Amino acid sequence: MPRARNNVASRRRRRRVLTQAKGYWGSRSKIYTVAKHAVEKGLQYAYRDRRQRKRQFRRLWIIRINAAARQHGTTYSRLAGALRKRSIQINRKVLADLAMNEPEAFAAVVQAAAQE
Repeated sequence: MPRARNNVASRRRRRRVLTQAKGYWGSRSKIYTVAKHAVEKGLQYAYRDRRQRKRQFRRLWIIRINAAARQHGTTYSRLAGALRKRSIQINRKVLADLAMNEPEAFAAVVQAAAQE
């Protein structure tokens, strides 16, 4: 009795990998074994970079807040400490957005934090 190879499942598995490799250059999108390695590596990068994106945005927000804070005679570090001391809870994303798009509102936050 011949062995069952289950062609349907193996074809579906290979087709799935080749579909994921669509748009890759050359044999990375055409040949299954090469495409499989490229797709696996791409998924590893995607997993890693989802976390790195969060770090990069945090760095960008801090840079923007620091630049705006220096225009008001303070630094990011002093501003963050003053906000914490005054119990003003505002996250970096919103603070950076205020610094970029609403300079008057950012100035008000700096003033509120700097009050003695």
